Amino acid sequence: MGDLSLAIFMFPMLFALVFAGIPVAFSLIATAFLFGVLEFGLVLPTQFHSRLFDVTSNFVLAAIPLFVFMGAMLERAGIAAKLFEAIKIWFGALRGGLAITTIIMCGIFAASSGVVGAVEIVVGLMAVPAMMGAGYKKDLAAGTVCAGGSLGTTIPPSVVIIVYASITEQSVGDLFAGILIPAGVLVGLFLVYIVVRCLLQPDAGPGLRDADERAPLSAKLWLVLTALLPASLLILAVLGSIFAGIAAPTEAAAVGALGSLILAIAYRQFSFQVLKEAVTQTIKITSMVMLIVLGGILFASVFIIQGGDDLVSQIVEGSGLGPAGIVVVFLFVVFILGFVLDWISVLIIVLPIADPIIRAAEIDPLWFGVMVCIILQTSYLTPPMAPSIFYLRSIAPREITYIDMYKGVAPFVIAQLLTLAMVALFPVTATWLPEILFGGF
Repeated sequence: MGDLSLAIFMFPMLFALVFAGIPVAFSLIATAFLFGVLEFGLVLPTQFHSRLFDVTSNFVLAAIPLFVFMGAMLERAGIAAKLFEAIKIWFGALRGGLAITTIIMCGIFAASSGVVGAVEIVVGLMAVPAMMGAGYKKDLAAGTVCAGGSLGTTIPPSVVIIVYASITEQSVGDLFAGILIPAGVLVGLFLVYIVVRCLLQPDAGPGLRDADERAPLSAKLWLVLTALLPASLLILAVLGSIFAGIAAPTEAAAVGALGSLILAIAYRQFSFQVLKEAVTQTIKITSMVMLIVLGGILFASVFIIQGGDDLVSQIVEGSGLGPAGIVVVFLFVVFILGFVLDWISVLIIVLPIADPIIRAAEIDPLWFGVMVCIILQTSYLTPPMAPSIFYLRSIAPREITYIDMYKGVAPFVIAQLLTLAMVALFPVTATWLPEILFGGF
């Protein structure tokens, strides 16, 4: 058992470094190194080497660069733009049609990239100018893009879920299946809000009236056949192979990466420059993720060795909270940390402490995991520290103010909280599909 006083001071030092502007990964590593030296002395490098080996040899995490490459290739080859146009030509003429197109496009692109932030930027660069040009209310345009971008947290093959599974040693397939129904409900609530808002307030989201949006049925069907169908089949092949038990997530990710390459060639968009850009983006994103994962694991390891997890367990048990109270406390902690830390850091810090307590309280870890992903998505979207708003600020025109963004995301946050309440009150929404697919029923 280590020194509890050291464990207690680890978090204040971590947040001091983060607020000082030091990148989260280096803040985690520096804190772990300092307090690790106090605990282990000069043998610390040996201890850290074993943790480094655990991270680099984790087969589940190998799926991350493959899924990132899949999304990067779809974006760099212009396939994302083709998808946007294919969906817009069907829905653009409707009131709120561009907003509907944006949400659907975000859902599709989230299922093809799995990277939080990338979805919002890629789709936002196309959707924001289109909605502003069509006369959309600024809050609706901003809120739609932010909410759509947040879907990268929950829609499989989300990198969030892959990292979650690797930390808690759960099945990636189970978590993918468990999040599908809540993610579908969430997308449905987003679309319902847009439709109702535009019916009650027609000038909020005017329909397009130019000739392109009144294209003949044959032209629309051709766009579906050439743009929407191939990408949808690729996503189906990736997720379907996992749910059917044909391939492990890493193998399915390889299928997706190869499929995106084939699509780029088929669309005659492939070039070595496109490949170089996709690989470069993949390396940057994967390096960022893996460095934070490593820093978080080192931080959590030192914290646990110093008895920090026992301290948290004693506090939770001493509080007399039942299973419901334990779930609420940890979800609240995830929500608050999501304001100031990126999602990887939140998972890496909280899960090694929370997972044993959750299991000891006989709480379904799959059910809890689905709620953690939803609450992470909610914190990603919730003002005043919402990362989604800062992503949008980097690509939005200056006439869209922070006030517009805050007003715009509020209804979507309510939709996320309603989805969280549904999963909390009806755990079967998270557990039924995994049981059907993997439970032998």
